Amino acid sequence: MASPMRSLLADPDRYLQSFRLFLERSTEHQCMQEFVERQLPDVIASIGNGKSTINVLSVGGGAGEMDLQILSKIRARYPGAAINAEVIEPSADQISKYKEHVAQASNLENIKFTWHKETAYEYESRMNAEKKTKKWDFIHMIQMLYYVRDIPATLRYFHSLLESQAKLLVILVSGKSGWEMLWKKYGSSFPLEDLCSYLSSADLAKMLDSAGLKYQLYELPSCMDITSCFIEGDKDGELLLDFLTETLDFAKTAPPELKHQLMEDLRKPGCSETRDGKVFFNNNLSVIVIEP
Repeated sequence: MASPMRSLLADPDRYLQSFRLFLERSTEHQCMQEFVERQLPDVIASIGNGKSTINVLSVGGGAGEMDLQILSKIRARYPGAAINAEVIEPSADQISKYKEHVAQASNLENIKFTWHKETAYEYESRMNAEKKTKKWDFIHMIQMLYYVRDIPATLRYFHSLLESQAKLLVILVSGKSGWEMLWKKYGSSFPLEDLCSYLSSADLAKMLDSAGLKYQLYELPSCMDITSCFIEGDKDGELLLDFLTETLDFAKTAPPELKHQLMEDLRKPGCSETRDGKVFFNNNLSVIVIEP
């Protein structure tokens, strides 16, 4: 009898391992980097007009790779301004990696960093308790809204902190990605335990429409090589399956029928495409830029 399925987030080390493998096997960061290079300059074109200090808030900044690229673009656009960069990140391990990245970077003059080891909700609660409202010129949330319990409330709160020329930038999986198909079909079979919610740009656009907020949407094509998932007993393949299903040891603990069906669907055109004998999962992302 297979042991019951458990959420991957119950084992932070394995989660991090699977996440790092996902970054290695996918074009996740490359497609974001391309967006930062090509389109971010237009997005930030007016956020710092006439300001001597630009305030930037990263919500769920992780290890900071994308943050530092975003900050270098802001610095290039407003060379005379000081930048106050604050980071909300609940993982001590990720914060220490972020600090290492800052120490190694060479283009961060005029940028002052502050890290808050807390979740978005804890930050909001603390600011409310201290009766503080700090306004920001640029806020970004990259691949983190899945881990927020009340997404509309969190968006409302951070949107309320925007200055008049500011922008709130959100990156998450596209409504046109393989994730959308996986989650819609199998979400109820995975053991989430309230630790994570399935959310795509299609869901977020509906929330923003109903809140009457203005936004722009950009699609970022991305893929992930999941060929190893189809090799029985392959350690990397098992880790990637854990990441795809948010399930600890999915290959060993999922009911055989569920595993069989999921593996079949993973190969289908709605989820993946096969090129040169390899299977590439559709990891498309969306960037949503919300106006004040």
